[in-house]
Amino acid sequence: MDSSWSVSLLNLLKTRPEILISIASFFVLYFYRMNRNSVLPINWPVIGMLPTMVSHLHDLHDYGVKVLGANRLSFMFKGPWFTGMDMFMTCDPANVNHVFNTHFSSYVKGEEFKEIFDIFGESLLTTDGEKWRWQRKMLHALITNRSFRTYELNVSRDKVENGLIPILNRAAEEKKVIDLEDLFMRLTFDTICNMVVGVDPGCLSYDLPTHTFAKAVDDASDIIFNRHLVPRAWWKTLRWLRVGSERRLAIAGAKMHHFIEQTITERREHIYKQKHDGDGKEERIPRSDLLTTFTTQFAESGNKTDFERKEFDNFLHANAKNLLLAGRDTTGAATAWFVWLLSEHPHVERKIVQELRANWPRMEETNPNKNTPFDHEGLAKLVYLHAALLECLRLYPTVALQRKSAVKTTTLPSGHIVHPGTIIIFHLYSMGRMESIWGKDCMEFKPERWFTESGELKHEPSYKFFSFNSGPRTCVGKDISIHKMKTIVAALLYNFRIELAEGHVVEPMLSIVLRMKHGLKVRITKKDKSGW
Repeated sequence: MDSSWSVSLLNLLKTRPEILISIASFFVLYFYRMNRNSVLPINWPVIGMLPTMVSHLHDLHDYGVKVLGANRLSFMFKGPWFTGMDMFMTCDPANVNHVFNTHFSSYVKGEEFKEIFDIFGESLLTTDGEKWRWQRKMLHALITNRSFRTYELNVSRDKVENGLIPILNRAAEEKKVIDLEDLFMRLTFDTICNMVVGVDPGCLSYDLPTHTFAKAVDDASDIIFNRHLVPRAWWKTLRWLRVGSERRLAIAGAKMHHFIEQTITERREHIYKQKHDGDGKEERIPRSDLLTTFTTQFAESGNKTDFERKEFDNFLHANAKNLLLAGRDTTGAATAWFVWLLSEHPHVERKIVQELRANWPRMEETNPNKNTPFDHEGLAKLVYLHAALLECLRLYPTVALQRKSAVKTTTLPSGHIVHPGTIIIFHLYSMGRMESIWGKDCMEFKPERWFTESGELKHEPSYKFFSFNSGPRTCVGKDISIHKMKTIVAALLYNFRIELAEGHVVEPMLSIVLRMKHGLKVRITKKDKSGW
């Protein structure tokens, strides 16, 4: 009876296809009516919520703010069936604290994350467990070392003084529009190359050359981000066939590997020659970069096995690529967003300038750092500038998304249950824009929120202000990034007035790092510094 009924129905649908169309239309209209007054995406049969996500690619971060705001800070995204694209999205500080602090060992980056970022190898970015702990311990020891911090400050000041300032002076004289975000990216790439591998690629020069590694990083970042937006099977198939975007990623990865391999080889030869031959030439800024420091320490620690040498080489290669990406893009992008916010909020700029004038070191005109005179102690006095930078990072976190996977079934503080392998996406961009977290003025650029009633800088827990990660994975380069941005901004506001180019639109670009879709096009004029 049941069989004959189903056969009759199939025959009817074959002979009267308009019935099938009517049934499909009914379901479309039903789902539309159920969701037309809601900001939540429609969960269609088979294809899930993917169409809504695709339709919002132009404003995905801002759409995420609306969705999470309408759903008590957490939301389950349903991808197409059998694609593994289901994701739990949240910006709830309680969930952040649970995952990144109190239950840290129950959540990992995971094998899928490592595969998505495969061109970065076994680096601090991709590893978990003991390997991650060992690498972090190594990098933390270097970054907190006094000689490295002094080297970092000297490199940053030198690059601003002798690279950025002359280019901006010429732009002011020629009265031409420049892309300030591009200049910041060049500056931070030159400085991070100096800090990590001990070479200056010279990207910040008048002719604005294209560097192979920097271009490869840009290409790789875009493609890796897109891996998050398509089914795993799709990009894995493209990778296996070596076609399309995956072919371009393979080429970018090969270029990055070649640059790192060549640079490490040349630096090692230089270190060996200096040690054994001693050419007597002193470098303008004595090097204490990561590669030089670790290579010297490794060589001085005695004979090593082939396995130990291989592991050390893998550590250097993987983390050099990781740090060059993180050190260039995050600081460069954050500085661009900050300068744009100052152009939109001149009263904040005036307060920063007042603070700079009050603390500007007095020195001889012949001082080589007359535009960048602050040392670490001087930078620490710029508390309003510090607060303004934190406020910028609250609204425009340079890494807008963080990702974790559960290793066991757990109930989150929000009440949601996550199972082993569940992908959890933390939307930092939304977190800074939630009234329930930051108050009714959450959308305002307001540095004053970072001060206590007594005028001291306020500490916000990292699970609320998540821009530098939280818990054991808190960014090891946090202080370096803040100091570098302070150095750049102080020199800019001392020397120039910056005005957004007429008609230029500033909006976020979808990428691993929150950059500007159209750059930061500005006009530069020189300041009269007689009042200083």
